[in-house]
Amino acid sequence: MTYPHRLEQGADMAEVHHLLMQHGVEETRRLATGDKNARVCVDAAHAVMTDEQQQIGIAHAGFAMAALPHRKTASTVWERDGGPVKLLVESGLDSQKNPVGIPYGSVARLILLYLQTQAVRNRSRDVELGASMNAWLAAMNLTVGGKTYRLVKEQSRRISRCRLTFFRQEAGAEFVSNGAFVRDAIFPVETINSAQPSLWHDVVRLDESFYQSLIEHPLPLREIAIRQISGKSMAIDIYVWLAYRLHVLSVPVKVTWAALKSQFGPEYKELRFFRRDVMPSLKLALSVYPEANVDIDDKMGLTLHPSPPPVAERVSRIRS
Repeated sequence: MTYPHRLEQGADMAEVHHLLMQHGVEETRRLATGDKNARVCVDAAHAVMTDEQQQIGIAHAGFAMAALPHRKTASTVWERDGGPVKLLVESGLDSQKNPVGIPYGSVARLILLYLQTQAVRNRSRDVELGASMNAWLAAMNLTVGGKTYRLVKEQSRRISRCRLTFFRQEAGAEFVSNGAFVRDAIFPVETINSAQPSLWHDVVRLDESFYQSLIEHPLPLREIAIRQISGKSMAIDIYVWLAYRLHVLSVPVKVTWAALKSQFGPEYKELRFFRRDVMPSLKLALSVYPEANVDIDDKMGLTLHPSPPPVAERVSRIRS
């Protein structure tokens, strides 16, 4: 058998997917020796390509164009402009009128993905938490305990109290939707006799307007894909964006690095640093979306080609 040469650092994910199909995971890993991110992408792609369960997660389509911050921010209002969609997230207040902060990072995204998936799956604003929530987070490689327990608790507190405003432009008009993620708090109540209190109430009720918008604009995702990128908030955002954009295209579309920076890294002052830092997350997102047809040009940006969605429409109807 003739084997290909070693994977170069700039190898695209289409090549990785092809090698996995032709030579298997062990040989593809060997070819990625020397490039840590390439090995991570190989393992992530293999997990998605060999997944037989085909479990589906759901995100609000609006988050494909406007997402939460990646890191903790001191600001009490977060703005993300995704072109036709703009999102404002306002920090809630505690009982002393102090801001509790904006939800951020991969943990906040995983909590929200669980809430949205369960709400759409069961067609109910009421989402059961407790053991089922912990089991899902564990399936996403996030074990709730110790330091992680405190992080999940903090993000839950922020999610529970923040306010949302979506601005959407369509046909020359601006539509404004005000609301929140949840109507009832999901942070735990400390008790004197409990060293580690219960993390969740038994049931949380989603905000009515957010739930209705979610039902009207659900975006099916592969759970196995989310699991592989669960610790990378940027990769999650790019995966959700690609899942939203690619399957509705009829012709190729070019997206410049400047446009990508505006959407995914507005906090970067220089484009070259954004391009350097976003590349590993971009390749990781593409590794878990084998159907995606995307060309990467180091100087110009991306070319998005019409591609199948990550979840086949038939499977989406059956399982969502």
